[in-house]
Amino acid sequence: MIRENVERILGELPPGVELMAAAKSQPPERILEAIEAGVRTIGENYVQEAEAHFAAIGAKAKWHFIGRLQTNKAKKAVGIFDMIETVDSIDLAREIDKRCRASGKTMPVLVEINSGEEEQKAGVQPADAETLIREIAPLPNVKVRGLMTMGPFEGDPENSRPYFRMTRQVFEQIKRRAIPGVDMTVLSMGMTNSYRVALEEGANMIRIGTKIFGPRTG
Repeated sequence: MIRENVERILGELPPGVELMAAAKSQPPERILEAIEAGVRTIGENYVQEAEAHFAAIGAKAKWHFIGRLQTNKAKKAVGIFDMIETVDSIDLAREIDKRCRASGKTMPVLVEINSGEEEQKAGVQPADAETLIREIAPLPNVKVRGLMTMGPFEGDPENSRPYFRMTRQVFEQIKRRAIPGVDMTVLSMGMTNSYRVALEEGANMIRIGTKIFGPRTG
């Protein structure tokens, strides 16, 4: 089932769009099946779970962190991940930079945008994104590579469109600024329920869980 699901999704994606398998709660053998079917990027929500998955699978795929990262987990995260997609404060960026500097690594990051401006959600407000990126840019071991946003988890996919559109506008605005040290190339938007709308609004990375692995049972 996983292979067929991955092949079906890959077959409908435009050129240049990266499919990420959101692996929350999945056992390593199912993640490995997705990788063998053509997935090149695995998204993880929890550092501890990612640690176990990485130990079992290793560098057969790129590993992206897509959950809320606490500063006290940054050291472990730096050891596992190829990209952290959920940077939304200068304090977190500085902690990642510090941990990367100690391990001789440079971490590509995405700045998470709270496109719905919802108090309960992580992410920087759209109006504050450029200021945050300018603060992060001088950090030598962190490199901003684009933006990420969540959008609504369920409901009519069309409800996501304004959030994705706004994030794309912020993305393009910051790209035009040509901030030194910032390379705006990745726009990570859209999940199982909303990825088609996200693609229409310019996403070049999508995060798919249920449509690859089926409904979570735990």
